[in-house]
Amino acid sequence: MKTKWLASTGLALTLAITIPGSVFASPAIAQDPPSPGYMQTPDGWDRPPAEFREIQRQGFHDGIEGARKDFDNHRAPNVNNRDEYRHPHVSPSGREDYREGFRRGYEVAMNHLASH
Repeated sequence: MKTKWLASTGLALTLAITIPGSVFASPAIAQDPPSPGYMQTPDGWDRPPAEFREIQRQGFHDGIEGARKDFDNHRAPNVNNRDEYRHPHVSPSGREDYREGFRRGYEVAMNHLASH
């Protein structure tokens, strides 16, 4: 009975160590998790500009999502039709930065989606 238990435990540990993304995976191949609710593409077209501040980055990501929704629903590509752009849920002092990021993200996404 102990032999079967040891064999199954050994098999489970072997699988856990060799399967990528498992708890025991080597840190050398582990990757940082993406931001909550946001996945960047491998080619990086949806990466915000490095000079953006956090509020601009948030707007950029939201702009990409807004463009994807508009594209998927066959709406005219117009950033002014997005409620998140017109009435952002950020502090009054961050609204212009958020809108700048949103506008850039929306344009980048629409250009990318239209070309693919």
